[in-house]
Amino acid sequence: MSSHASSTPDNLLWKGGVQPMRVGYGKLMMWIFLLSDTFTFSALLISYGLVRFSYPTFKDLNPGQSIADFVPSTEWWPTPEKVFEAVPLLHGLSLPLVFVGIMTFILIFSSVTMVLAVEAGHRMDKADVEKWMLWTILGGFTFLGSQAWEWSHFIHGTGAGGANLISNEYGPTAFADFFFFITGFHGTHVLSGVILNILIFYNASNGVYQKRGHYEMVEKVGLYWHFVDLVWVFVFTFFYLV
Repeated sequence: MSSHASSTPDNLLWKGGVQPMRVGYGKLMMWIFLLSDTFTFSALLISYGLVRFSYPTFKDLNPGQSIADFVPSTEWWPTPEKVFEAVPLLHGLSLPLVFVGIMTFILIFSSVTMVLAVEAGHRMDKADVEKWMLWTILGGFTFLGSQAWEWSHFIHGTGAGGANLISNEYGPTAFADFFFFITGFHGTHVLSGVILNILIFYNASNGVYQKRGHYEMVEKVGLYWHFVDLVWVFVFTFFYLV
């Protein structure tokens, strides 16, 4: 035990200061919050998986038929490729999961711009922080706008009643319930992240962090934004691909 402690570099040992293991209080609390939020999303996705696999698929009950022959029914779970096949301005064309794929790319790209904003903060480059934060904000707004369109299309449906928390033209009501709760919960996180990013952009533009001598707040909000992006990868996998 003592040999292990003596082999640890002195600058890595916590000596009772305000930054254990050189991690600031704010950043540590952000990690704890994200950990607790992970449990919430995990519970939602696990619940979805349990309900999803309690239903047979279209092909299970209709052997010999392909996905192209899919017909909505409460007896089987909807096929995502046939439910989410519309793209704005391309009405009438069947493009399975293309639009949600574009949404996913936009959100992941905004995570890249956030990384660049954090890196610019480490260099104390105020102009670059502003530039990359602005791109991140635009990416967040674009994702939210795309999700709003997808919700609208899902609610109105194909003219057979659409989908809501009570009825669902695509199949079991549980499918619509999970869609609204999971994507809505995630969308709320994205909206919160966009608001935080706007505040950070405003402070950066006014030289607040330049005066402090560091851009740690950009990094803290960046952790949240990366978490939101990572969660969407799991939502996309579970809901649209499984």
